Amino acid sequence: MNKKLILLLSFVLTAFSVFGQISIIPQPSIVLKPEKPGNFLIDSKTPIVVSGTQLTNSANYLKNYLTKTYGVNLKTQNHTSASPAIFLQIEQKNDVPSGVYNLLVSKEGIYITGYDEAGVFYGVQSVLQLLPVTKTSALTVPYVTINDAPRFSYRGMHLDVSRHFFTVSAVKKYIDNLALHKFNYFHWHLTDDQGWRIEIKKYPKLTEVGSHRSGTIVGHHPGTGNDNIPEGGFYTQKEVKEVVKYAAERYVTVIPEIEMPGHASAALTAYPNLGCTGGPYQVQQTWGVFDEVFCAGNDTVFTFLQDVLDEVIPLFPAQYVHIGGDECPKTSWKACPKCQKRIKDNNLKDEHALQSYFISRMEKYVNTKGKSIIGWDEILEGGLAPNALVMSWRGEQGGIDAAKQKHYVMMTPGSHVYFDYSQSSRDDSLTIGGLTTVQKVYSYEPIQAQIQPNEEKYILGAQANVWTEYIPNEKKLEYMIFPRMSALSEVLWSPKNKRNWNDFETRLQKQFKRYDLWNVNYSKAYFDQLSTIPKAN
Repeated sequence: MNKKLILLLSFVLTAFSVFGQISIIPQPSIVLKPEKPGNFLIDSKTPIVVSGTQLTNSANYLKNYLTKTYGVNLKTQNHTSASPAIFLQIEQKNDVPSGVYNLLVSKEGIYITGYDEAGVFYGVQSVLQLLPVTKTSALTVPYVTINDAPRFSYRGMHLDVSRHFFTVSAVKKYIDNLALHKFNYFHWHLTDDQGWRIEIKKYPKLTEVGSHRSGTIVGHHPGTGNDNIPEGGFYTQKEVKEVVKYAAERYVTVIPEIEMPGHASAALTAYPNLGCTGGPYQVQQTWGVFDEVFCAGNDTVFTFLQDVLDEVIPLFPAQYVHIGGDECPKTSWKACPKCQKRIKDNNLKDEHALQSYFISRMEKYVNTKGKSIIGWDEILEGGLAPNALVMSWRGEQGGIDAAKQKHYVMMTPGSHVYFDYSQSSRDDSLTIGGLTTVQKVYSYEPIQAQIQPNEEKYILGAQANVWTEYIPNEKKLEYMIFPRMSALSEVLWSPKNKRNWNDFETRLQKQFKRYDLWNVNYSKAYFDQLSTIPKAN
């Protein structure tokens, strides 16, 4: 650390607008450039020096990235008296948010200092974006000083694997893309009407029956027919552990979602006794919302869901378990004697209150496991469960209401961060509809004007949702998230006063070259629409 301070004092630094060489997304908090520019050269003789074993993970990540991307192999060592080198170090400091880091590049080397492991890792990500955007062994990094910190503690991306299944390798690449943009949460939507995707050993029919459907509609809902092509797949518990470990090595926390009480067709097809009518049910072959939901008057349902969570929770170290709670029709409950008896016996007002009863009962169980639940904003209906966190997707009002009730909130409004919506007014592929341009994503502000200063702490951050009704493969998935995910990363990481569309657009040109380097598919649609679509305010 002393050496770093000496080097800092030797620099005459001036603040500058981030154009030219320094092109990082998301935009760092402070970027300073020396009066005399220069470049540090990384070659095979440059060691990666770590200050402790806790930084081996970041060192290995950097080493593997340089080898895979550029063919440059570096050695890692615990200490050295020689320079130049790449130095990774942690500085202990109290009351500093996770993810803060400082980066210094000079002729003496590259110094990445974080206040925790995640901070060092994010510093590594910034270094990667200072490297050339073409495959070359001449790895030059411009001299620069960066002081950086995340704006929000929750920076999330969601992926629905129920409508269409994605392989473990595809999920891992998705997580890689999150890490490259400093996202720290992956919301894994594992169950729905069209497929149950996680192995539950106590209930094998969930995957034997519930993970497969006989066909899928053709075209936009309601479709022009059915392709009659079987679709299915699920993750074994071993594979889930593998994905969670992979994400943790990239400082990404995986949050599982097990849908309840609605979106239950796949589970009910496997175990018809869990529904109000007893079936028959089917794993749905079309999209939309279905009346087949878990029976809220049947205690067997709660036993089943508790058993499921008993197997799910140990797989995910995350503090949160997402239990859905959205789009639950009350048709079956209104006609079900058991559900009506539950309403009467518990002095509930109506079926909305019955849903609140359902969510609160499951929340209490999750709390006994030392975890907290997250639900979509419908869980506000009939009264919010005591310790629940809310994902506000039907606009921001649900999140505003929850924050005013002193509940923590993640903003996920369909208006700005649904990446299954079209990116261009001139659609070039089948989508669910709607229009969310990259500019609109960039314009999003998670803390709405109705939120008072003392309530801002309840807005943990935001995430984009990627529903896959019309996203059947990995290439389409990447096309739908890029470049919008890059825009969202800046919304969630960078200081609000640093966000500038014109500057971002300039940096995005270089980001496109990084997409090519990273071998990811992406859309250039926003170029076509800049002259026709007004910029969002």
